[in-house]
Amino acid sequence: MRLPILDPKDLSAEQKPLYDDMRAGIKDHFKGFVNMRDDGALLGPWNPWIREPRFGKPVWELVKAIASNPLLPAAVREVAILVTGSHFRSGYELYAHVLVAEQRGLSDEKLATIVAGQRPVDLTKQEAVAYDMASALVGGGVLPELTWRAAVKEFGEHGAAELSYLVGVYCMVSVTLNTFDVPVPD
Repeated sequence: MRLPILDPKDLSAEQKPLYDDMRAGIKDHFKGFVNMRDDGALLGPWNPWIREPRFGKPVWELVKAIASNPLLPAAVREVAILVTGSHFRSGYELYAHVLVAEQRGLSDEKLATIVAGQRPVDLTKQEAVAYDMASALVGGGVLPELTWRAAVKEFGEHGAAELSYLVGVYCMVSVTLNTFDVPVPD
């Protein structure tokens, strides 16, 4: 861990409103995994973001936008997030989203295969499209036309765009977590 956890009582005037907004957002959208200490200190990517409000605030706004009122089914979102976290070998992201994906009904076998960087054979059609699109995007280069068309067919143009933004946001989350060597909670 490269950054000590920021104690809420030590927040600056610039950090305090961001902290309050993050706490509220975490309670609304990021449940089922450890993301806060008992004293209210933020864990995961929130600790690095709150330390640098100049960057953390716009990143947080983007995260809130992608988490609020999604078009994509929850299991589809989790498949894409886990493909991204697996690509970056982002421990905290995988820890958190495996727990969330289990709550969304994804089997342990599917999750273990995705986390291992492989495509499960028993994905639903929508999950398979999400897997293929996320995998292609984190692999680099232009998204193949057939992959884009499959996403538009399954989720509509807005849903396919949401899937792209979701992968992009979680690339940034993974990089944040890996940069600061954010640990998985005990």
